[in-house]
Amino acid sequence: MTPVHLPRGAVMLDVAATVLTDEEKQRLLHPAVGGVIVFRRNFASVAQLTELVSAIKALRSPELIVAVDHEGGRVQRFLDGFTRLPAMANLGAYADRHGIAAACEMARATGCVLASELRACGVDLSFTPVLDVDYGQCAVIGNRSFHRDPQTIATLAIALQQGLRAGGMASCGKHFPGHGFVAGDSHTVLPCDARTFDEISAADLLPFRRMIDAGMASVMPAHVLYQNIDAQPAGFSAFWLQTVLREHMHFDGAIFSDDLTMEGACGAGGISERAAAALDAGCDIVLVCNRPDLADELLASFRQPENSALARRWQAVAGDGTAQDFARRIATTAFDDLRATVSALCSEQDVSCHAPKVGEAS
Repeated sequence: MTPVHLPRGAVMLDVAATVLTDEEKQRLLHPAVGGVIVFRRNFASVAQLTELVSAIKALRSPELIVAVDHEGGRVQRFLDGFTRLPAMANLGAYADRHGIAAACEMARATGCVLASELRACGVDLSFTPVLDVDYGQCAVIGNRSFHRDPQTIATLAIALQQGLRAGGMASCGKHFPGHGFVAGDSHTVLPCDARTFDEISAADLLPFRRMIDAGMASVMPAHVLYQNIDAQPAGFSAFWLQTVLREHMHFDGAIFSDDLTMEGACGAGGISERAAAALDAGCDIVLVCNRPDLADELLASFRQPENSALARRWQAVAGDGTAQDFARRIATTAFDDLRATVSALCSEQDVSCHAPKVGEAS
């Protein structure tokens, strides 16, 4: 099949199973589509995932970007044939016990293993790291956060980012400007954070600032309402995305919406209204997951917004190197040693390496 030449659009979709259907191939050829997110249901084996990603990428030129939520701990989509990755809180615990320099070495190793194994299957991007501060009150974040201290979070996240780059992968910091303070889960409710801007800026924004300075390629905002700052949740807020993130923090990478089918996004209206609101607020790319009916509804009426930076921002999150290059790398003895180092981190905290929930979102 000769790939169709189409620029990448502003929509990221998912697929239902382990192989593409003809209907899904046609959906992914829509000009509005620019990428695909894969989930645990899309995985049966390393070989199968590699074939699925290859089939997705064969459809178009430039290739669609393939992404996944593969953080470690309870949010690791692929297990069989992959190294069991620690939760990021394990790296924070390691820093507390062994010092920040030793923990940064572990973070770099973790990032390299995470990225290299995904790149060997052709996956471009993992939506990681979580930069939220662990205030001890948000169960949906919990041990996905590195630490309670923003400086420690930033230092470990930068080291993880270095490891990701060594594994041919960019980074995506989430959930801007910070999801760790609220108790609610934005998959099922719209959490509200009543803090002031100064409170959030002093703590939660610090890891994002430092990661931006270190070259972070993309950001995902939170479906959280900061009620004393703006009337819209962060992912639909021009204040947060344009004034704060773009203008004040000088971020020039890609902004991905969180999944627009989540309950925290529903206040913006139907799927077309949600996508328009997110893009108008400053998102470059919108995600529609687990609802092919809503994907079709959006694509039927979608108007591609003017965004002269979209192609460049998409390309910045495309994986480096080839799947074959990384398949050879991960077959070496040196990589086996790196895997063993990372696997050992799973015991650093008892709460770290529970199996992920099927369909657990970002």
